[in-house]
Amino acid sequence: MGRGRLEAFSDGVIAILITIMVLELKVPHGDDFPALYEQWHVFLAYVLSFVYLGIYWNNHHHMLHTVQRVSGSILWANLHLLFWLSLVPFTTDWMGEHPAADAPAAIYGIVLVCAAISYTILQARIVAVQGPGSTLAHAVGRDRKGKLSIGLYLLGIGLAFVDPLLANACYALVALIWLVPDRRIEKRLAE
Repeated sequence: MGRGRLEAFSDGVIAILITIMVLELKVPHGDDFPALYEQWHVFLAYVLSFVYLGIYWNNHHHMLHTVQRVSGSILWANLHLLFWLSLVPFTTDWMGEHPAADAPAAIYGIVLVCAAISYTILQARIVAVQGPGSTLAHAVGRDRKGKLSIGLYLLGIGLAFVDPLLANACYALVALIWLVPDRRIEKRLAE
């Protein structure tokens, strides 16, 4: 199988997840700005998750452009990533409805850390199939940014039981770290 089919399938899944999230946004009960303001926490949860899905879509796109051939292990690793991303709408809705509760903030973080770990597994499978001298292997190197992200997610999960807003701040910090697209792969592809 070529990477085009894998990329198209993944793009479709991520597009559906974003659509599901926006459909979960409910119209305010009133017709004025205070009624809209009552939904601020739901909207912020949506924005954070939209940014996350956008980050995964962007980085996944760049990563797949380093793939020369797709193996069964790459397909399964990709499905593993998509599984965790498919839980983002559910956890977003729960966290948005209960912004000060520890369980939704912790579960949101668990989904994020599992998505990050599955992305790392996908990355490792691609490197294993393409070889240690591959474009991706050279681009990611020791992947400090990925390891830092996992550490911040774990910190956020722990903080969820102390103060869910601190947990959400950790999750937002990771999103800010990744908001600028990862240029490592672009640089290697240009060489």
